[in-house]
Amino acid sequence: MNWQGITLGYALTGSHCTLPEVVPLIRRFKDAGADVVPIASQAVMTTDTRFGTSAHWQSELRNLTGNEIISTIVDAEPLGPSKRLDILLIAPCTGNTTSKLANAITDSPVLMAAKAQMRNGRPIVLAISTNDGLGLNAANIAKLLVTKNIYFVPFGQDNPQAKPNSLVARMDLALEACEAALQGKQLQPMLIERYLYA
Repeated sequence: MNWQGITLGYALTGSHCTLPEVVPLIRRFKDAGADVVPIASQAVMTTDTRFGTSAHWQSELRNLTGNEIISTIVDAEPLGPSKRLDILLIAPCTGNTTSKLANAITDSPVLMAAKAQMRNGRPIVLAISTNDGLGLNAANIAKLLVTKNIYFVPFGQDNPQAKPNSLVARMDLALEACEAALQGKQLQPMLIERYLYA
């Protein structure tokens, strides 16, 4: 698919262990021709971890996209009336973000961007990464599975023996999932044996 003329919101939330896997994927969207607008949660903007410093990830996002990071609710709010984004990808999408989205809570720039997409009837693609996907968060994921204009990057259990409730998306399928979503389709199969790819 030619992404020329398509603007992708690429939102990141605080599954810090997943950032090294998802941030380089931005290059695939750029190479396909997309204009990529980075959106980051407060956790990504302020937390240093063993997976990288906040300053490192911010620098990567700016360098890869060529755009400034939307990092506040105030900065994300105009995405609704401007209809700037054709599609929004939240990768990684934590259990916290999943639960708030499912329950209409808008307390971060990522969730404000999602609210803008829902207002405009445009697609949102979730690449979940949560240790609680088959625990209490299962109800929230189920709610989002039947929500109009919300799609998922195929996901499965990443470590069923040690973490039986944990679900993680096949992040390498994010581009394909977004292309399907732009056509109003869910990339199939959606439920996969994720641990085989770990």
